[in-house]
Amino acid sequence: MKNPNQSNIPKFIAISEQIIGKIISGELLPGEKVPSENELIHSFGVSNTTARKSLQEIESRGYARRIKGKGTFVLNKTEGYHLVRTLGSIDATRRGFDEGLKVEGFKPKTIVLEKIVLEHGVSAEISGKNYIIEGPVLKVHQLRYANDMLLKDETKYISLKLCPKINMLSTDLSYFKVYEEKYQLKISDIKQNLSAIILPSDDPTNNFDLDKPLPVFVLDSVVLSSKDAVLELEKSLYRGDKYKFAIIAHPEYNGK
Repeated sequence: MKNPNQSNIPKFIAISEQIIGKIISGELLPGEKVPSENELIHSFGVSNTTARKSLQEIESRGYARRIKGKGTFVLNKTEGYHLVRTLGSIDATRRGFDEGLKVEGFKPKTIVLEKIVLEHGVSAEISGKNYIIEGPVLKVHQLRYANDMLLKDETKYISLKLCPKINMLSTDLSYFKVYEEKYQLKISDIKQNLSAIILPSDDPTNNFDLDKPLPVFVLDSVVLSSKDAVLELEKSLYRGDKYKFAIIAHPEYNGK
């Protein structure tokens, strides 16, 4: 990075320009954190006032948004916007759908279509292996929106043996955080399959309500807790014209 002290323009402008350049180039993606005040102070050798003004400048120009107590996040300014989601990332899964949208500058909304307890177990084949959750199981089928546009049709199955009474909680939360914080479960792995289909407009299972066929990503996933116990199965449909997926080949888990 260039040293802002070598420029005639104000230091906070020089710093903000460098960070905005990383946002424009894609080095910093929508939803990612920009460096904090302390990180800017350490990296550039500036005062906390200069660091704070740098972040305020980035925010005022519409490239990022500060969320109190969490940090400053890159806003999604892509044309017609595409959401980037990372496969294989425990941290990305922990953040949850709603929080992910909020940090990118969107207003999330959820409509619950079904929330029931299944007495019998469920199973799914993922990465060539069959995973089973023994009953009872909580099934949650919900539609996830950003700015009133349906982006994700999500169905989750959660073990009530591992998470007793989780069916009593609101669905408007990050289940992943609940697993860790309320039930003290350590997540050992996430396995996911991603495929693509064309969803006909007259398909009775099509909740996207468009009058033309829609390309859709189908994501099947399993969340495993310690000793490979199956905690959650999920099958979700994502609008193919609004999503891009990134992949982490070997995620590292920084457990508590």
